[in-house]
Formats: sequence, structure tokens, C-alpha cells
Amino acid sequence: MFSFSKRDFVILIFIAFLGIILFFWGLGATGLIDETPAKFAAAGRTMSVSGNWLTPISNGIPRFDKPPLIYWLMGLIYSIPNQSSWDPLGSFAARFPSAISSLLLMTILGETLLKWPQKKNINQRRTAVVTALAFALSPFVMIWSRTAVSDALLCGTFGLSMLLQWRCYVNPRPNSWVYAWIILGFSILAKGPVAIVLMMFSLFLFGLFQNDFDRLRSRIKPAYGLLIATGISMPWFIIEYILEGNIFLKSFFGYHNFQRYTSIVNSHQEGIFFFILMLIIASLPFTPLLILGIIKGTKEITRSFLKKSIKPSHSLLVFSISWLLSVFIFFTLSGTKLPSYWLPAIPAAAIIVGQAENFELNQRNNVSKLFNICWWLSILFLLIIAFIFLLPIFIPNSSFFNTINDNEMNNLSTQILSSGILKRGGICLLVAALIGISSKTSLKINLLSLQIPIIFFQLSAINPLFELIDINRQLPLREASKFIISSKKTNESIAMVGIKKPSIHFYTNEVILYESNTNVNVINLSERLSREKRIRREGSQRENHQGSNSVLILIDNATSELSHWKLLDPKKLGEFGIYNVWRVDILRLKEISDKFKKEYNLKSSWKEYNPERY
Repeated sequence: MFSFSKRDFVILIFIAFLGIILFFWGLGATGLIDETPAKFAAAGRTMSVSGNWLTPISNGIPRFDKPPLIYWLMGLIYSIPNQSSWDPLGSFAARFPSAISSLLLMTILGETLLKWPQKKNINQRRTAVVTALAFALSPFVMIWSRTAVSDALLCGTFGLSMLLQWRCYVNPRPNSWVYAWIILGFSILAKGPVAIVLMMFSLFLFGLFQNDFDRLRSRIKPAYGLLIATGISMPWFIIEYILEGNIFLKSFFGYHNFQRYTSIVNSHQEGIFFFILMLIIASLPFTPLLILGIIKGTKEITRSFLKKSIKPSHSLLVFSISWLLSVFIFFTLSGTKLPSYWLPAIPAAAIIVGQAENFELNQRNNVSKLFNICWWLSILFLLIIAFIFLLPIFIPNSSFFNTINDNEMNNLSTQILSSGILKRGGICLLVAALIGISSKTSLKINLLSLQIPIIFFQLSAINPLFELIDINRQLPLREASKFIISSKKTNESIAMVGIKKPSIHFYTNEVILYESNTNVNVINLSERLSREKRIRREGSQRENHQGSNSVLILIDNATSELSHWKLLDPKKLGEFGIYNVWRVDILRLKEISDKFKKEYNLKSSWKEYNPERY
């Protein structure tokens, strides 16, 4: 192990400072995005309010799609005294687990490269910063570190566990092998058994590529480690099964894990090359350098097969390729494919990109030519993205935002153009490209000099873009929620018809009955008002409709024009963006429901099992 000087400590503080700026600046300035983040946030807040820290509950029903760690962390922040005064939108508390896990992983990535610089390293401190920023500035990390879902938490815990495994392999201090498996246990509590599969697959590939199975197994102790990881994670699964029974097994393991992997869920069908595309996008604009690193690492793997294993302290590149490849193979075989599934591979990709400067030290002409090609391709990516941002300033109708087909954001393209976001973003990327050109022609390659303008791109363009999207999409829903609460009569129920927006439940703190827009949904709504029971946010049972002869309905414009909803003779109370607030007489709703049953022989469907029920 290399010594850790005061200067190294300053570099580590600098990395952490950059992470705080990137992940926490304006974290709570915008509302929650529909629809999944609002579901997570509601479950986390309900834990804090109800005191039930075992079963996640959102909108009055158990939420079994993810284990509890994300909800525990959210709930802890929601439990801070006066939280609503400094976090009025509730989004800082909801996004905190994602942001803090990315910050910790970014810092540990830098610290690992400071302690164990790889061979032929030009500048170990600069490489540490470059690697940390290669992770933090990934487009995927930028997005999911500010999103209230469990993907960034899985990336953070799994990435930290993987780095600790490699460090134990390099420098097996007494009991150091334990820490990686402890973190793996929390990773399982973040997303489920996928963390175990990815880790064991990654370690198997590393042992194979490194040609050093015996030393790897003796140092990381997988048999004992798995007992530790499952010992940390399994108690919650067992207790939850005891409390909830087979419905928990059917929903969490059956649907959200097994069925998602073996079949296509929610129309998330993608081709076999989907994660090649994700690999390219997630490391932009430095994807060519990532590919160069994979080529370089593949050559090292070949040499380890033909000769002997690479020195453990110099094996981080091979380890990273094993890590990245395991994520790629595992999720390529999955029936359901989502961009967020690539997140666990991004720390490995960052390490590979961070080593790119070192590859130019090899003086062989073919390697030098390959590096030059990859460097200029990275500059080309920067120029292309800068061009996309700057072109609408000169040709307004050419903005790619004009292609957004979303009736909630009809004016988004015009607002973006007038806000200066495109100009600021384009200039930052253009500056990065010019620095890259200058550094290559002056033979002073410095990847960090390209990353600094991209930091300003994130702060001056991407964050303000999220704020504009929030104003267009989420602000009307927050205003509607506030109006609903002020208009709600005693014991009056609330429903949302047509477009489903879970943030309405989050901002009203009330159970919302969500229905689609067909005539069967009219029947469903009528029956649910009198028969369905859900748990209130305080943990008490929500009683059936009592004492109110009406229901408040939030309905979008398109659904409100359908004839079977017009038959309800609603009283329009307010309009917010594309949404209307109606008050509907329950007896009239029942009358129309009975009419549909009799004339069209329709039956309700709300009692049917639906793992996505909300």
C-alpha cells in the first residue's frame, strides 16, 4: 500500500467538494418527477410518520418492488425536526440517498487511485481526480444521483463493495475482507439479490482473467463473506414474509425480480445490443477513451493467460473490465431492459477512462495512433454536442426540444431558447473541445482540463433545464394538490382519472384512487369509493366513504372530453395546466356505473391482482 500524504488528503477533500457541488447543488429546488420517484418518496415519508419501519407503504398499500434501505434513508431525513421548513417540496429528503451514495462512491474512487496508482502513471493525483469526475460527470450519474429511486443507491453500495474487494485482494490486512461483504449486505437491501449475482460474477471473471483464483479466494473469503452479506440482509426478508405472507414473495421475488429478468415487463423491450448503446451514452464524451481502455485491458488479460498473473496492485484495469463485463452480460440476458440497469457498471467505466492518459506513455506507433484516434473522437463528440446546443440560437426551429411530444410541456422549447440554457451549455462544451484540441497539439494531454468546463455545463445548463421541466410538468400538479386540500370536504375522497400522477398522493398526503379513462374505470371508481380500504399515512385504517356525498376528481383535458366521464355532470372547481379539478356527486357516479353494468354488461376489474397497483 502506498503512503497517504497531506497533499493526497487535500486532493481527496477537493474531490469531495466537487461531489458536493455536483450532487447537492439545488437538490431540493425542484419537485419530484412522476411517476416512480413520487412513489418512493411517499413510502419513505410514511415510514417516518407512521413509525412502521418494516413494510414500505405508499398510497395506503404495501410497496414490495424494492427492499427497505432506500425508504429507511429517506425516512430518516423526513424525521429531522422542521424538515418541511427547509425542504418545502420534500424532494431534498427523497433525493438525499441517491446523492450521498454517489458522493461517497466518487470519493472512494479517488482515494483508491491515490493509494494504488497503476503502472506508468503520469500523475497519480490528477488521475484520481479524473477518475472521480469520469464517474460523477457521466450523463447517467448526473440524472440518477438527483432522482429519488434506488438505482443510484445500488450503484453506490455495490461500487463501494467492489472497490473494497479489490483493495482486500491487493492488501489483505487482518479482517479487511469483512467490510466488502458488509457493504454487499446493504446493497442487497438497496435493490435485492441482483447485487450478489453481479458481485460473484464479477469476481469469477476477475479470477479467471487475472489467472489467480487461489489468491483471490483466500483473501476475500467468499464463503464466509456470503454468510455475512445474507446475515445482514435476510432478516428483513424473513420478517416481511412473516408479516405479509405469500403476497410479499409473489410480488417482490416473483414479479419484480424473476419475472422482470425472464420476461418483458411494462413494455421495456429492447434489442440485444441495447447495452452497447448504454455503454456509449453513459461515458460521453469520453466513450472512445473507454473503448481504448477496454482494448488495452484485453491485451493485459491475454498476457496474464500466456505468462503469469499481473501484480495485484496493478490489476485494477483488469478488475474494472471484469466488473463492467459482468454487468453487460447479466443485463443483456435480461428480458426487461432499462437504461438505469447500466449504472452499476459506470464506476468501472470511470476507472478505465481515468487510465486513458497513461496509455500514451507506450511509445509503440500502433498504440500511439490508436490513442490519437480515440482522443480526437472524444473531441468530436464534444463538438457535436456543442453544435446541437448552439444551433437553435441561430436557427430557432432546429432545436431537438421541438421534437418532444408532451402536452404538458408545449412551450418548453421556446422557454429553453429564451432562458440562455442552450447558449451557456454550448459555450461550456465548446471551451472543453478547444482545450482538448490545444492540449493535443501542444503535446500536453490533460483530461482534467476537459472535465472542468463540463462541470460548469452541468451547473449552468443541466440543472436549470431540470428546473424548467419542473415548472412545466410538476408545478401545475403541486398547485392542483394545494387547491384540492383547501377544497376538500370532511371525509371527501380524492381520485385521479386518466393520466396517473403519484405526486398528487405525495403532495396532498391523502390516499388517491387512481383510475384510467375507460367506462370500466367509471365502474371501478364507484365501487372502490364504497368498498376499498387502504392504510392512511399515519398507519391507521382508511375507512370507507362516510359522511360525504361527493368525490373530488383530478382529470386531464383529454379524458374530460370522453362522453362517459361527461355523463357524471361534474362541477368544475379549478384548472391547472392540462388538469381540471371536478366535484362529482357519488349518487350520480353510482347511477352511471349501474347503467354501464346493465346496458353494456360490464364488470369492474379493480379486484384483479395487479403487481403494479398503486
